[in-house]
Amino acid sequence: MDRDRNHTNRRRSSRAAAEIAEEIQVMTAMVLLSDIDPTIILDVRYATENNFTGQVLYPVAKVYVQRVVAERLADVQSHLRQEGCALKVFDGYRPLSIQKKMWEIVPDERYVADPRKGSRHNRGAAVDVTIVRAADGVELDMGTPYDDFSEKSHTRYSDLPVEILRNRQLLADTMKRFDFLPFETEWWHFDYKEWGRFDILDIPIE
Repeated sequence: MDRDRNHTNRRRSSRAAAEIAEEIQVMTAMVLLSDIDPTIILDVRYATENNFTGQVLYPVAKVYVQRVVAERLADVQSHLRQEGCALKVFDGYRPLSIQKKMWEIVPDERYVADPRKGSRHNRGAAVDVTIVRAADGVELDMGTPYDDFSEKSHTRYSDLPVEILRNRQLLADTMKRFDFLPFETEWWHFDYKEWGRFDILDIPIE
């Protein structure tokens, strides 16, 4: 009887371990953001020359992120829709080789992560975003363009009109509500709170 009970317990433990392993695999899988929520607007600047490098860095205008990150972004989108707004994403996962190119141009850790340490973008756990009006897709005024590497882009910079401060607060509050952490020197950059779970990758964007 005890032998049968022990065998049953082992089978349950093995099944539970297999389920946990499967859940971890699902949770850490990189996905195409548009597959999780096709209503999120994409403006992949690094697939164009309209970015701080002046170069096309990605061959296609796609955004990949970790699955859990994509699911949280879908929650952000759903929440913003209730406010008459929508999410726009500029960047997500970024290959380490691209990080190295960026560092060569702007070797300043306030704005570009040192590739020797890796970026949270390299883990598929960071996103660059803004908010647009749902009715016409016009971006809310955040005071600077995306990738403006000046003090004015810092989250604590307060010498701005009330409307812009309100827009930045809306973005920060909404992202934080769904497990994203703001980055001090870039109002558009947010890290998923458990970014350390994921490895640095150098898989090409295709």
